[in-house]
Amino acid sequence: MEFLKIEHLCKTYGKGEGEVKALSDVSFTVPKGQMVAVIGPSGSGKSTLLHILGGVERPTSGTVWLDGQDVYQQNNKNLAIFRRRQVGLIYQFYNLIPVLNVEENMTLPMLLDGRKAKKERVEEMLKLLGLTERRRHLPSQLSGGQQQRTSIGRALFTSPNIILADEPTGNLDSKNSAEIIALLRKSNQEFNQTMMIITHDENIALQCDRILTISDGRIVEDVLTHQT
Repeated sequence: MEFLKIEHLCKTYGKGEGEVKALSDVSFTVPKGQMVAVIGPSGSGKSTLLHILGGVERPTSGTVWLDGQDVYQQNNKNLAIFRRRQVGLIYQFYNLIPVLNVEENMTLPMLLDGRKAKKERVEEMLKLLGLTERRRHLPSQLSGGQQQRTSIGRALFTSPNIILADEPTGNLDSKNSAEIIALLRKSNQEFNQTMMIITHDENIALQCDRILTISDGRIVEDVLTHQT
């Protein structure tokens, strides 16, 4: 059953001679629980696609359906609620708050949403991330891998419908990269979370269920891996 449905998605920046088409008539569907890699050269439209899927940036035209909801038929207030509750975003640059510790950074989406984090959920996530002993540490006291795990914890904490990761291992060495992808795969399998991961790493892409290749704002290849 299709969980994410993209129809004729277009995104254009600028006008006239300065016009740039970041996405051109992109359409595809993703079933619930599928882990999808998005690959392609720099400037091909990968990050633009993820930002639109996550409710961060409105498309010029086209529709995004998530779990039966037309994302961009919402007003800005409801769109902000949608981002906080239904989307988990993971970036290459961890985007942690320097003055907040691991636990505070991880539970920040709940606080911004006016909700209190349950102690059981905090303990569950810290254990999953291997950060129980680092819960009171500030970002400056963590390794790159630990910072990215904290970032992932923040994205996963609210049990969002979809996880969108933009080069989540781009700043990490091979050992930490492997650990991060294993963590995402574990969450994908245990909680049946739909995931889309932008990566330039072929080994990471091959660990996903499906690989979408984008070039010049269009999907040029859509391949299921042997893991499905």
